[in-house]
Amino acid sequence: MSGTAELPADFAGELAAEENVLAVARSSEGPLVATHLGLWLPEGRRVGWHLLSKVTWRDGVLVVVEAEESGEAGGAVLLRDRPGRRLPLTEPRRLPDVVHERVNGSIRSRHHRDLPGGGAWFVQRKVPGRDGIVLQVRPDRGADEQAVAEFAATVVEQLRQAKER
Repeated sequence: MSGTAELPADFAGELAAEENVLAVARSSEGPLVATHLGLWLPEGRRVGWHLLSKVTWRDGVLVVVEAEESGEAGGAVLLRDRPGRRLPLTEPRRLPDVVHERVNGSIRSRHHRDLPGGGAWFVQRKVPGRDGIVLQVRPDRGADEQAVAEFAATVVEQLRQAKER
């Protein structure tokens, strides 16, 4: 293991062979560990940077909104946000800054599109371990997911055509 931080003795996960620890924080639930591949939560589960929709740090509390892949549309990955999770940090150290840098660093572009029946966020991201950029589409709460998926498929096709030119 290499990186800039020591892995805590009570860490519940198992790092990949070349996974580098970047920062560690302590919460009442256990340690949080940021690596180049994602954020390890206290229960020992890693969430890739590309699946963190939103992370805020305020008043000693890290709030993590994790997304789950809910489908695919023409090559775009459809996402659905899970409820936010509040993690009060007793020893934050550098972790909030590292998380902020990594989440924002994974994003290549983002824009919101209003569609009939509700809008969606279209985010192009770099995913650790994958070549190229992945288009993620996250419908707004209450949006027509089928309409969003159909539109996402047309966006993917337009991106392919633009790349071929």
